[in-house]
Amino acid sequence: MTEAPPGSQPHDEAQEEDLVPVSVRLGNVVPPEDPEDWTRPLTWAAAAGMLLGPLVALAWFALWTPDRLSILPGSFILAAATGIGAALTGSTQQGVLRAVTATVAAALFAALVVVIAGALTTDVRQVLEASPTLAQAFGAATAGFCGALAAAALAGAVAHVGSRMARVVAPAAVATAVAVLVVPLIFGTGAA
Repeated sequence: MTEAPPGSQPHDEAQEEDLVPVSVRLGNVVPPEDPEDWTRPLTWAAAAGMLLGPLVALAWFALWTPDRLSILPGSFILAAATGIGAALTGSTQQGVLRAVTATVAAALFAALVVVIAGALTTDVRQVLEASPTLAQAFGAATAGFCGALAAAALAGAVAHVGSRMARVVAPAAVATAVAVLVVPLIFGTGAA
């Protein structure tokens, strides 16, 4: 029998087994501690808020492909949807920091997915300038994110309000207003 090197502990299989969760040792994976999470309406509201902008983008780009780089009605709708969705997600959180963080994170996620949707649905690949679809996606996502930043500031201020409707409506209105004001700054004052 070989001896362990000096300074080392003898190998104890019981200690190793204690470090491995029971479910793994038995070959079963235990579901999360809170599996009914998706049965809660607020979880669905948060998910819907994060996906509102991307769903509007997919609908717009699939049904009416943008044909120019200037402002279109869809530019305003997509920007507002991105901001409103972020405000909806932020309203599902309790506490100032969580409401602000959720609003900004939802806006970042939505803006990223909107740009990806624009890149995937464009039918034209251009080298020196962006296709109208991608340009609309990027511009509207940026305007929507600006609106969501304003909504996040207000979401923190109304996070203590007991009425969930008040926590949604005020930030969503601010997000819409700011997004609609930023769209012309991004695309210029070209006629719709």
